Amino acid sequence: MKPTFSHTDEQGKANMVDVGAKPNQIREAKASGHIKLSPETIQLIRENSMKKGDVLTIAEVAGIQAAKRAADLIPLCHTLLLTKVDVKASLMDTGVEVNSRVKCIGQTGVEMEALTAVSVGLLTIYDMCKAVDKAMVIGEIELNEKTKTDVK
Repeated sequence: MKPTFSHTDEQGKANMVDVGAKPNQIREAKASGHIKLSPETIQLIRENSMKKGDVLTIAEVAGIQAAKRAADLIPLCHTLLLTKVDVKASLMDTGVEVNSRVKCIGQTGVEMEALTAVSVGLLTIYDMCKAVDKAMVIGEIELNEKTKTDVK
């Protein structure tokens, strides 16, 4: 028996899932990722000496904006009314770690929004540092947690 997938129609074409009959629930997702940077680049970020500005703050704002635009970027992603987006970029010994936490009350999860926030945060760091670091590596982007609880 051929397996059925919820994101395809009878002809195998892409199809956005109808979540209209699902109950609203409190949805939350957390994601993280890392960009490996040279020690020199890490020092420039630490000193806030990058020509393009405050790398960590700009990456955090970019991640928040990205979470709010996930449905515009990912074709089968639902538009959600997000109630909270938190993005934190932290300087580490090997580069920068970006963590996101996204919440909504809705009929489908916010994992794509959390992953998009991290991804765009890391891409923003790459963009801001590319003039001084030619060996950056973005990686380890992952969904760390997703939950749903009934609305009381």
